[in-house]
Amino acid sequence: MYGDAETVRRILTGTGDTWAVVGLSSNRERAAYGVAQVLQRFGKRIVPVHPKAETVHGEQGYASLADIPFDVDVVDVFVNSEQAGQVADEAVAKGAKAVWFQLGVVDEAAYERTRAAGLEMVMDRCPAIEIPRLGQDPRGI
Repeated sequence: MYGDAETVRRILTGTGDTWAVVGLSSNRERAAYGVAQVLQRFGKRIVPVHPKAETVHGEQGYASLADIPFDVDVVDVFVNSEQAGQVADEAVAKGAKAVWFQLGVVDEAAYERTRAAGLEMVMDRCPAIEIPRLGQDPRGI
């Protein structure tokens, strides 16, 4: 498992409140859309990152991490495993504190590079599943 319970807790509660959500668009059918809503209810500022640069959940979107004109704390990755490593490298370059690969997104080499760069990382997990495990119901936040 990539990301023990303590790392998950640290990222969700102590790493910072600005989460860039890579792959987030206005498509309500995609998992990123619902997970971003849960993150907002949990008190996180979400920043949509998608080539369309759409505004989602009231937040301005950007075409890439590099286009975001402010710091981000966590980069939440909803792209396929083949593209995820590049996003992790961009998160390191952006100065993020942590990277979170969603369920089904696995790149062991990216995990090692990201951790070697000093960032926290979780892989193949979902914050919308992990938040309730913290003892807090995201629907009530």
